[in-house]
Amino acid sequence: MKKLVMALAATTALGGQVMAEPLDLEKDELTFGFIKLTDMAPLAVAYEQGYFLDEGLFVTLEAQANWKVLLDGVIDGKLDGAHMLAGQPLAATIGYGTEAHIITPFSMDLNGNGITVSNEVWDLMKPNIPTMEDGRPQHPISAEALAPVVEQYNNEGKPFNMGMVFPVSTHNYELRYWLAAGGLHPGYYSPENVSGQIGADVFLSVTPPPQMPATLEAGTIYGYCVGEPWNQQAVFKGIGVPVITDYELWKNNPEKVFGINADFAEQNPNTTKAITKALIRAAMWLDENDNANRPEAVEILSRPEYVGADYEVIAASMTGTFEYEKGDKREVPDFNVFFRYNATYPYYSDAIWYLTQMRRWGQIAEPKSDEWYHETAASVYRPDIYLEAAKLLVEEGRANEADFPWDSDGYKAPTPAEDIIDGIAYDGRAPNAYLESLPIGLKGSQIVEGTEVKG
Repeated sequence: MKKLVMALAATTALGGQVMAEPLDLEKDELTFGFIKLTDMAPLAVAYEQGYFLDEGLFVTLEAQANWKVLLDGVIDGKLDGAHMLAGQPLAATIGYGTEAHIITPFSMDLNGNGITVSNEVWDLMKPNIPTMEDGRPQHPISAEALAPVVEQYNNEGKPFNMGMVFPVSTHNYELRYWLAAGGLHPGYYSPENVSGQIGADVFLSVTPPPQMPATLEAGTIYGYCVGEPWNQQAVFKGIGVPVITDYELWKNNPEKVFGINADFAEQNPNTTKAITKALIRAAMWLDENDNANRPEAVEILSRPEYVGADYEVIAASMTGTFEYEKGDKREVPDFNVFFRYNATYPYYSDAIWYLTQMRRWGQIAEPKSDEWYHETAASVYRPDIYLEAAKLLVEEGRANEADFPWDSDGYKAPTPAEDIIDGIAYDGRAPNAYLESLPIGLKGSQIVEGTEVKG
């Protein structure tokens, strides 16, 4: 297959692009895994638009049953790479759960998640939520509006259960962040108790994304945090109401990554760069011309081999709007971001935020130095590979030089307080100071022993 592609790839200029000879690939037949969520879009687009083929890559995309199966597939080599929760490569590398060195040369998106509650819970929350002049709820909605509802359920002897997709998922940390910002404790982890429910006011448990709406409808959980289209599906089915998007929780927060085994990257450096090139092009296509390609992307994602949800459900968030209650559709042009704001660049500061949340809730049981956070982030997030791929795209005329952060040291500017739901700024260069600033959660030398925080 490699020879066929090399023969077809003449070095000619066409439409301002230099059709360069493909990289000398170490491996050209690849299988990538994904979960049925709209933010797997860069993989589907790179396949459907021929960007993988342009790089000489013959790719098979395979939907996975859940995040654990997906991670195991990358670790054991059944998958050459995958659409991953950003926390998965970090957790695996530090040995939380399955231990393996996983890296990411490419961040797949910003934002894209929401927190949804059942209709019953929403009706109980509404009296606690300020309204605008037109009578609609004022957003963003604080978890303070949920606190009296949780208290009512507890008084009735009903634990308040909510769903998230995986213990090291963005969704777990975002749901915990929202709850804690509203004064509700989401519970701790300890080495002896990995339920994450130690001392909890709200009990969080794992539910695979596509099963979220059905689990909510069954009454097993009263709310959940998940990526699209599964918040909009609850609205579409009339069974729940999204109360906040993660864009409102933390403006332009990092989401999924493309994860590969570190050994794969070391043994296949050119293949890794070629994959990254194709994914960058897909992300560019998804955001170019003010999201002009999003309707076509929605059609691709609605196919059963990808997300398999109704076109209208995916379009409800993917095309720049978000519907809360039925009929309450609002403009949120940055709900899904795939390329702008350097969304695809794997920033160390993004990795460090996930690590601070693992420490905050006890998944990292012991205190760590700032240097440890920096070193761990740099061992997993690989902006060097990303920039090598971007440089090739610029040389080929397929990308603009101005679109990449060539001089970055791997850290974003601190996120200002006004961009985060609890009004607490985040600076990835100072992880322990950040942890100290959060009123709920482990900090300093604190550890969880049994059901108590000590230290």
